[in-house]
Amino acid sequence: MPERSVVVSAPGKVILHGEHAVVHGKVALAVALDLRTFLRLRPAGGSVSVRLPSVGVAASWDTPRLRALRSGFSADFDESKSPSVEQLDALREFAGISAESSTPESFATLAFLYMCLAISAKYGDVPSVDIIVWSELPAGAGLGSSAAYSVCLAAALLTACGAIACPLTEGESTARWTEEELSLINSWAFQGERVIHGNPSGVDNAVGTWGGALRYQSGKITSLKRVPTLRILLTNTKVPRSTKVLVAGVKEKILKFPAIMNPVLDSINAISQECQSVLEAMPGNPSPDYYPVLEELFDINQHHLNVIGVGHPSLDRLCRVTASHGLHSKLTGAGGGGCGVTLLRPDTSPLAVEAAKRDLSACGFECWETSIGAPGVTLHSSSSLKAEVLHALSMS
Repeated sequence: MPERSVVVSAPGKVILHGEHAVVHGKVALAVALDLRTFLRLRPAGGSVSVRLPSVGVAASWDTPRLRALRSGFSADFDESKSPSVEQLDALREFAGISAESSTPESFATLAFLYMCLAISAKYGDVPSVDIIVWSELPAGAGLGSSAAYSVCLAAALLTACGAIACPLTEGESTARWTEEELSLINSWAFQGERVIHGNPSGVDNAVGTWGGALRYQSGKITSLKRVPTLRILLTNTKVPRSTKVLVAGVKEKILKFPAIMNPVLDSINAISQECQSVLEAMPGNPSPDYYPVLEELFDINQHHLNVIGVGHPSLDRLCRVTASHGLHSKLTGAGGGGCGVTLLRPDTSPLAVEAAKRDLSACGFECWETSIGAPGVTLHSSSSLKAEVLHALSMS
């Protein structure tokens, strides 16, 4: 158990190319978004408490009660098996969460309890800890906020139980775990995602753990070697949508017009592969010539996504507004509203970026200037944290 506070962070994610096509066996590229979730863990006396101000969770339990709950389970906790219905029902009852509740705070509490009991069952005693979590990521926008939360929880609880080292030494501002420890963090974060989403792909927690960029195809996840950090504008249209309905709509179109739609999916697949080649070539040869290629791939893919039926007038508007400032955008994620991503070249004028942000805000959209290709789960010293994070984690 660490003697002092531990602060970890994990990034969100955006799909750069391949959304929807990935459901049909094509390649998708997911990249870490440098909007992060931060978690502070500190030792506490005889209790386990968790606070998530952004979703209104503030809960505390006596450590002996949690030990008794854990010992009452007949089935083992195991990071290779999905949480059982029996385990989740017992946790719901323990936390006073109704069986019908599917609110973000219910799932966040369930994931916390499950991971706390499961990790401590495997690596020792239930740790007496006080945890607070704060995020720069908006929830429910398809940006991997639940996975960033699960990754932070896994890293903090595994550290508290002594399953992984605490690699931050005196005087260092940040540190990362070994490859083997990252694999362990990822497998437990995936369990948190299973509690929240039932049957997730594992992409979001993998991006949160390793950062950078990942290629995903038919269940196989591979990390891209050395990718550049690219500046972007991320825009949330705030138009709600149902991923399930959009996925079903694409499937229907493919069944209705297979000879038309299958070549579109093949083309989206080729865009993902072309983009991967460009991203992998960029660190060794930082030529400005790559940016027009990336911009053109954005434009082509956005048209394809409209063709398969996942566009939306709000996203068309986003693309028109940014195009009027010489910038290139596409939707990211499920489409039908949600978020869009705009590429910023290194030589894009700050005035153009500010003007684009102003016009997007005037449409009622929310906008962040950030980057993709960010590092994965990271341990921080308090001196490396921005004032806003220190304040949110009650450390200032």
